[in-house]
Amino acid sequence: MYTAKDLHDFISSTYTVEQHLIPLTDARESLWLVEDDNGQALAFGWAGACKLPVADLEPNAGEIKRIYVHPDHQGKKLGSRILEKMLAWLVKTGYGPLYIGVWSENYGAHRLYNRYGFEKFSEYKFAVGDHYDHEFIFKRA
Repeated sequence: MYTAKDLHDFISSTYTVEQHLIPLTDARESLWLVEDDNGQALAFGWAGACKLPVADLEPNAGEIKRIYVHPDHQGKKLGSRILEKMLAWLVKTGYGPLYIGVWSENYGAHRLYNRYGFEKFSEYKFAVGDHYDHEFIFKRA
């Protein structure tokens, strides 16, 4: 799907220390981490102010920015558990409506988000180097 250069450039610019400090230093952003008893990361989530390309974005719009579950631990409801915590925090913090950007072919994520009241709202192209993924934006009012 991606060339090695596209993937390298994307990861180098997106997954920086500075990027990961944002939810640790900004009260309107937050992180969640699920670990096993040995401290191995099983799932990770990040939520905060919406930065998705939404026309006429509401001033208090929130976003589920990232949900990752280790492949060996998918299907164990970790995604649901972390999503529930993130949604509760977003609502408590005063965000609404809520948005999620997701790859158009991530059907498992689509089903998960639908179960939590999100519906497909729009589409956009997400750049990974010179490659563009077809992405959906889901919204929960």
